[in-house]
Amino acid sequence: MPENFYLDNPDIRFHLQNVGLDKIVGMREEDYSEQERFPEAPEDFEDALDTYDKVLEIVGEITGDLIAPRAEDVDLDGATLENGKVTYAPGTQKNLENLTQAELMGVTLPRQYGGLNMPTTTYSMMNEMVSRADGSLQNLFGLQDIGETVYRFGDESQRERYLPRFASGESDGAMVLTEPEAGSDLQAVQLKARYDEETDTWYLNGMKRFITNGCARLLLVLARSEEGTKDGRGLSMFICESGPKLVVRRIENKLGIHGSPTCELQFNDVPAELIGLRRRGLTRYVMSLMNGARVAISAQALGIAEAAYREALKYAKEREQFEKAIIQFPAVYEMLVRSKTKIMAARALLYFTTKEVDLRDCYEDINRDADRVSAETRKLEKYHTRIAAVLTPLAKAYCTEIGNQVTYDTIQIHGGTGFMKDFPAERLARDVRITNIYEGTTQLQYVAAIGGIIRRVLDPIMDEFAALPYEGMLRRLVNTVNEAREKLLKAVQMVEEKRDSEYHDLMAGRLCEMQTIVLNSYLLLRDALKDKQREALVRRYVLDFMPILNAFYEVVISDDYSMIDEHEQVMEL
Repeated sequence: MPENFYLDNPDIRFHLQNVGLDKIVGMREEDYSEQERFPEAPEDFEDALDTYDKVLEIVGEITGDLIAPRAEDVDLDGATLENGKVTYAPGTQKNLENLTQAELMGVTLPRQYGGLNMPTTTYSMMNEMVSRADGSLQNLFGLQDIGETVYRFGDESQRERYLPRFASGESDGAMVLTEPEAGSDLQAVQLKARYDEETDTWYLNGMKRFITNGCARLLLVLARSEEGTKDGRGLSMFICESGPKLVVRRIENKLGIHGSPTCELQFNDVPAELIGLRRRGLTRYVMSLMNGARVAISAQALGIAEAAYREALKYAKEREQFEKAIIQFPAVYEMLVRSKTKIMAARALLYFTTKEVDLRDCYEDINRDADRVSAETRKLEKYHTRIAAVLTPLAKAYCTEIGNQVTYDTIQIHGGTGFMKDFPAERLARDVRITNIYEGTTQLQYVAAIGGIIRRVLDPIMDEFAALPYEGMLRRLVNTVNEAREKLLKAVQMVEEKRDSEYHDLMAGRLCEMQTIVLNSYLLLRDALKDKQREALVRRYVLDFMPILNAFYEVVISDDYSMIDEHEQVMEL
């Protein structure tokens, strides 16, 4: 039976309509003057929202009717390497054709380069639906951030040459960062960029490993451009094209996401162009790329979790034991409710995060325009940059961790059949497992977020949510959340006062999870004001997660340095 992954998920539409995109769309459309050059541009915000709704419905139809039915074959066939050429699974090739024909390969790029000029928030909703259909396909569709990076940091000549190719689907992209000896420690990158004055060209030499879609036509490459340097200040960003001097040595034999080739690459004097300024490759451009990658992988994990939850729900309704469907057993029903609660909390966090990313990007665009920049827009860019820098790692950590939890519970609900390849449950668990590892492990997300939490960057947002006009049960719940926030503040102050780096790092994960629980609670409370049916959801979330927050709080305020010694003692056993 035909399915539409947008129409059957009203929660996505709820966030499209309620996340608050009006200011963002107005800035992206330059106060709706875009229509003077592009007839397809919206007349006003309502027109834009209607367009987004229609495009998401198209994506929902493609993902539900076409992509999802191919997912099992894509997983079985995988990508292959023969004579140095990578070939996608037949199903993946058809999936990319469908998305290209629907003109969905340049979602966030400006219209003058062939893009749709849509916000990151809308694009993330597409990524969620694509991932629900086939988690591996998101690793190809979700690499549109490569084009975004060229747009933001390349020169106009590079934009005109490369961006239309991305938008038309003529060229795909890869983010080429990791090396065999430099995993998450990108400051240790050694691939060399050599400049030849005679040809006015850069040449790349070295190895890269674990490169998602490393067989792409266009590659953004982090390389060491400054001879004799050893840290991030000697790295620059380059763009190059695939060719005979760029060799795909192997594709990895992976646990999951088989439709997405993960490649080992060898660069043999590959000609390349510098993107932006020298020495800014890691400190500026990769950091921007990573923000985009964090929300893309968050959407990937969320989409897979949604697929897993639905598989569990379907199975629980159909499977009978002791003469009744297993969904009637409280233990099973509670697992399903817990999964649904986590997914909806993750969706609220993700789309609030993408809204902040959109605001940061819009003010950054304005501030590059001498006719529009002002002291106020510079101030707002800095503000939303700080917010996004905290939210993107928190969202990535939460969405990917709950993705793993939900798929685990889905297998548990299936019982022994969940361990078999007869059902999608085991594939979903294999596909989601990488999400809390690549683009920065959960532990590294905590490292990225903890500074902003210590500085209380999110306080203005929480102040705003706490002051909303709650009544009845919501008023009682917000009082509970406010008390939890006070505990978070006390825990943060205690860790900050220690000024002990090892203790700080030991408590970082606990503080990040406490912050996430408080913020998610406020987000769900805010949403319940707009939709009364969500009151049960926020109550369930608060009841489930406040005991977890309290446990973290007790550990932090225990002021117990013996934990460090105990860890060492346990390791010696």
